[in-house]
Amino acid sequence: MSRPKPTILLQDIDANYRAYEICEADHIYSVYYKNRPFNLRMHPNIEVPMVGPKYIKCSFANSGPAFNLSEKLNIRFNTEDFSVVLMGAIRVLTRD
Repeated sequence: MSRPKPTILLQDIDANYRAYEICEADHIYSVYYKNRPFNLRMHPNIEVPMVGPKYIKCSFANSGPAFNLSEKLNIRFNTEDFSVVLMGAIRVLTRD
């Protein structure tokens, strides 16, 4: 079964012919640890101090990657504390 075509809300094509598309998403799925949000970072090599950590995303527009990450983290840390949370629009924030 093929993936359904997304609804494209905005599109921009730059000088290098790369197309940037804003696609509609029904929900945002986030992985939580003990029912709290968290940041996940990975150090590529702890023996090389010049290379900084890489932050890995924990929120997704589709549920599949969120469940996959939750399962991988539960296995890696030998716990059942990672879960997937369906996010909703609570309020809009500004930088002010």
